[in-house]
Amino acid sequence: MEHTPTKTTARDFFLWAGAVIALYGSVISFITLLFEYINRAFPDPLAYMGDPYGGPVRAAMAAVIVLVPTTLILLRIIRSTIKKESGKAEIWVRKWALVLTLFIATVTILIDLITLLTTFLGGEISIRFALKVAIVLLVAAGIFLHFLADLKGYWLTENKKANLVGLAAGILALAAVVSGFFIIGTPTDARMMRYDQQKVSDLQNIQYQVTTYYQQKERLPDSLQDLADPLSGFAVPVDPQTQGPYTYSVTDSLTFTLCTSFNRVTPDTSGTGAYPQRDIMYPGMGVDENWTHGVGETCFTRTIDPDKYPPFDLKTR
Repeated sequence: MEHTPTKTTARDFFLWAGAVIALYGSVISFITLLFEYINRAFPDPLAYMGDPYGGPVRAAMAAVIVLVPTTLILLRIIRSTIKKESGKAEIWVRKWALVLTLFIATVTILIDLITLLTTFLGGEISIRFALKVAIVLLVAAGIFLHFLADLKGYWLTENKKANLVGLAAGILALAAVVSGFFIIGTPTDARMMRYDQQKVSDLQNIQYQVTTYYQQKERLPDSLQDLADPLSGFAVPVDPQTQGPYTYSVTDSLTFTLCTSFNRVTPDTSGTGAYPQRDIMYPGMGVDENWTHGVGETCFTRTIDPDKYPPFDLKTR
């Protein structure tokens, strides 16, 4: 199909620039989303703990929701423009965009295969790694074939098929996004978990202040209000959800209990992080402390070891 070249306008340039940027962002976000699903479906003992609040998943979902429709709309506008003015098929910005995309897709496939072989030779082949390699290979190959056909003018003559491909891509993106809600929960779940995160952080802070109080006065405080110190600026935290006080009680001279109500079970995200990148870990003050909780009222009993936390006056003797 012959086309008479026409002049590239500012509209043409920015349409193609927007389409390319949206396309690349869509692909990266889509792959990232699938990678996160694989991490959670196939935990790896060599991987670090993942983000219990699904931050990377939610960011990828948001990007897919915005960028995939943007890509499809811009490509549809571009093809509609070419249909009205056939010379637009020969403008330099279109050829550069298509060739650049083919080049990046080719390089991605080659890197993907090299990574597969390198990891295989290093003995780190696992199901989740193989799935990630397969996803990158399939996505890159699909993009390569699609835009190779576009470069040859196939989709310009087969407009209905182009629309069907766009529809299929939209449905695939929608399915990936919807799946995320079943894997990481709804926005309400995320908010409830962040309330729980703050509660754990507050209890950790209170525990530290109680321990310091004991070291200073050689006894446990009678109530949490005894910990308030305007000079140091410490104010006793309250439950961020109810604005009520946390429950504190003294069991004996060295043992105390901290209680509050939680919304969700502590998420188990061990081995679901990226490898070898370290992800956000659930709050904790040390490997010897346990802040795991269920739903509802949960109490944490702590006993101060005088050998580990001696009174300050004894430490200076």
